[in-house]
Amino acid sequence: MSEKDLKDTIPTPEEPEQETPETEAADQQPQAETPDPLLEELEALKNQTAQQEDKYLRLAAEYDNYRKRTAKEKESLWTDVKADTAAAFLPVYDNLERALKQDTADEAYKKGVEMTMTQLKEVLSKLGITEIPALGQPFDPNLHNAVMHVEDESLGENTVAEVFQAGFQCGEKVIRFAMVKVAN
Repeated sequence: MSEKDLKDTIPTPEEPEQETPETEAADQQPQAETPDPLLEELEALKNQTAQQEDKYLRLAAEYDNYRKRTAKEKESLWTDVKADTAAAFLPVYDNLERALKQDTADEAYKKGVEMTMTQLKEVLSKLGITEIPALGQPFDPNLHNAVMHVEDESLGENTVAEVFQAGFQCGEKVIRFAMVKVAN
């Protein structure tokens, strides 16, 4: 080979290779087109972890709501059962109350009825069942059932003048409305 041929093939330091913008873009494009497979896998795993965490949080919230709802239903059911049971005994209460109002010559009989009535009241109070206060109280349609009306100036307006049948409630739930006579 001649010196001329060598000069053509070997670049000289005086003539550095110049990169054109086209060759720079060509070098960078393959790198952009083929991203790192580890980064792709990392992103996929991050997305999957976020989805699983979201599912877990939703499931935990759903379970918490279920637990609260069933506790509330259980308490409501317990109150309803107590109210239904007490309602079955209210006719007995009414009969004992009528028996106490009757005059009798037998003091032992009267004492027995009083003791039975006291015991029934204690059982009802242990169950959380209370008598609705009515006599002398302002009339409340949520607690009282007005069956009569009387004009009486000695009593205030919408005041319960007489109680015909006692009312009962279990907490806020009314088992039986008090049957009353309302003044004015």
